[in-house]
Amino acid sequence: MTTKYPYLRQDFLASIVVFLVAVPLCVGVAVASGVPAELGLVTGIVGGLVTGFLPGSSLQVSGPAAGLTVLVFEAVSEFGVGTLGVIVLMAGLFQLAMGFFRIGRWFRAISVSVVEGMLCGIGLVIIAGQLYAAAGLKAPQTGIGKIAGLPGAFADALGSSEALASLAIGAGTIAVIVLWKRLPKAVRSVPGALAAVVLATLATLAFGLPVATVEVEGLFGVVQVPGADAFGELASPAVWGTIVAFTLIASAESLFSAAAVDRLHDGPRTQYDKEMVAQGVGNTVCGLLGALPMTAVIVRSSANVAAGARTKASRVLHGAWLLLFAAALPSALALVPIPALAGILVHAGWKLIPFRQITALWRGHKGEALILVATAVSIVAVNMFEGVLIGLALSVAKTAWEASHLKTEIVDKGAGPVQVHLTGNATFLRLPKILDNLEALPQDRPVELDLSGLHHLDHACRTALENWAERHSAAGTEPVRVTTAA
Repeated sequence: MTTKYPYLRQDFLASIVVFLVAVPLCVGVAVASGVPAELGLVTGIVGGLVTGFLPGSSLQVSGPAAGLTVLVFEAVSEFGVGTLGVIVLMAGLFQLAMGFFRIGRWFRAISVSVVEGMLCGIGLVIIAGQLYAAAGLKAPQTGIGKIAGLPGAFADALGSSEALASLAIGAGTIAVIVLWKRLPKAVRSVPGALAAVVLATLATLAFGLPVATVEVEGLFGVVQVPGADAFGELASPAVWGTIVAFTLIASAESLFSAAAVDRLHDGPRTQYDKEMVAQGVGNTVCGLLGALPMTAVIVRSSANVAAGARTKASRVLHGAWLLLFAAALPSALALVPIPALAGILVHAGWKLIPFRQITALWRGHKGEALILVATAVSIVAVNMFEGVLIGLALSVAKTAWEASHLKTEIVDKGAGPVQVHLTGNATFLRLPKILDNLEALPQDRPVELDLSGLHHLDHACRTALENWAERHSAAGTEPVRVTTAA
């Protein structure tokens, strides 16, 4: 056995650690997404037993992610749980197509500032929304509404003993997770999130606290294959917008996670197109089961590497443990306080905010830092999909502006022709400045326009320069002399 599977012991132990990390996250993400808790476990099981077997990134672990919580909640609120399966199914098929057509590697070209801004915006919305859940209150629908309503929500909570008890459980959960890292290594072998949930559950039972707990429907009771009505929703353009958002965000998060995991170990590197196919297969299966969308999750993946995993066996086994837990101990979920899960997600949302990256970008690349902040603010103010599109548009505009670097040099010796030398890239973005400089030249002097130093001259600039030369020649004593590259 050890000859055929030389790393079985390491992978077995790592799978236990990943399983313990995954349970509270799967349940917490599902509850925060507005779906039954068991659906989070279903996605985690598929991530292990289906995606875990496929090639791509050998040590990366997939499952429901906090990063998609906001988008899933919006989709469930607008279209219903029944349509969620169709949305996830179509997103999975799109991922399969992108993997087969070798588009996966191109996701590495997405601006890091946009991705970090996306995670920052998601983190802010998660934190704001889960603070209401921690107090047992209903959160407003919009990101701005969630943040603006927090002072009033805290005021309401202070006047309610039930809300205060719920907040105490949520705050205690966060405190345990934060302080757990300072305990002895032997104690830290149990993941902090799991320990926090167990302690919160015991405290709720011991003191009889009036807090809401997870509603349990049973693993087979929540699995629903999408029906004809759900597929009928594909006639709505809004559904297709959500599908595209799921596809792009889940793919970007998975492949950026893969790049991060590659930096944590020195084993085989990620094959991005194969990883895209693996994620597509997983999401296709999740869609057929009516479960949550799947992404690669950096929290579980880093725990897998840190626990000593050597092959994909660890992530497959973690899926098996999730299946056993969901089948054998479903009633245990009914004891878990919802504010404890809210505390876990508040902590997860805080970890999504890239404080160090923002500081580093502001020092060296202020434009990138502004794109990050603008993307995050757009996600909070509008929604996930449009916020990411705004970030991408700003990134493209910034790149185009920087790529159109142009230097204009005017030499006027007081007599003879005025010499104008343009060097660099002349694009429509620089056209106003070019024309301002040319139109300021004296009308009664001949002009020599040297374009030989241009690396690129787009059609808009070429046409505008030709029109200016005609006007200046008509108004002056001599035609403009234009020199171009050989």
